[in-house]
Amino acid sequence: MNLIDRRALLRQGLAATGALALGGAARAQDFPVRPVRLFTPFPAGSGPDASLRLVAEQLSRRWKQPVVVDNRPGGNGFIAVAAFKQGAADGHDLIQLDSTHVTAHPSTFAQLPYDVQRDFAPLRMILRTPFFVAVGAGSPYRGLGDLIRAARARPGRVSYGSWFNGSPGHLGGLLLQGQMDLSMLHVPFRDFGQLYTAVANRDVDWALASAATAGPLEKAGRLRFIALAAPRRDPLYPGVPATAESPSTRGYEISAWAALFGPAAIAGARQNAIAADIAQALAAPDVARAYETLGYEAPDLPPARLDALIRRETARWGEIIKTAHLRLD
Repeated sequence: MNLIDRRALLRQGLAATGALALGGAARAQDFPVRPVRLFTPFPAGSGPDASLRLVAEQLSRRWKQPVVVDNRPGGNGFIAVAAFKQGAADGHDLIQLDSTHVTAHPSTFAQLPYDVQRDFAPLRMILRTPFFVAVGAGSPYRGLGDLIRAARARPGRVSYGSWFNGSPGHLGGLLLQGQMDLSMLHVPFRDFGQLYTAVANRDVDWALASAATAGPLEKAGRLRFIALAAPRRDPLYPGVPATAESPSTRGYEISAWAALFGPAAIAGARQNAIAADIAQALAAPDVARAYETLGYEAPDLPPARLDALIRRETARWGEIIKTAHLRLD
């Protein structure tokens, strides 16, 4: 074979390689070809539902296909997951899950009807919300340090509420107890409304709260935010100190987040293409303005980094849940 023949073969090989690469990209971009469903375990009107509908509207414009939010609340998220697992495996059915579903449930349920690593392809975190420590307006606790000192002086007497057993509010209380060597009484409620009314009435001493869920009661003067369990202050509440500001509470950080997942079968090019489209949806000015009002963040977490976060938080919450002997089944 002469030099000219070898060069011709090399050009043919490079052309074939390029065609394969373009073919893979085209297959990733050839989506969607019909309406897309976004399953969610959250009820219509909730904060996660509101964020999902904002994203769905942007995706519908981008994809030029209807993107329908399908609310399947109840059953610890199992109802929504069951519907999702019966759907299309090509990415036309996606699901919104929160941090509890994918990082805490594997430790709180012995018989979980899904496997996070086996059944889901992480796409993109669509919201994260830090938590405030909320007390009633008439509470004697002016800061988180006051609450911690009271809990040490009266073990088991200071109470905190959450919106259900195993919720981020419950786990965040367990985290504070573990980090500060405290013993407090946990009181679960059925929903946010009951919980924050109880805190406002001082039926329980404190609870973790997001700006979206408890902000109206704080603005009405019925609740006070005494700390933000985060590295820095919230621009919407600049007068509320972050826990990182005090050596005694530094390291106590707790937030909740929600993300979109696809079926495991789309892992790879389609997974990354859909995730990129979700990132574009989150960057839309309308979404950014709404998130600012709700106090939500939209971290830049592509699939690989989201997967790494899930693994880290699963290990973190697993230790806390094991220490607390918390089981939900």
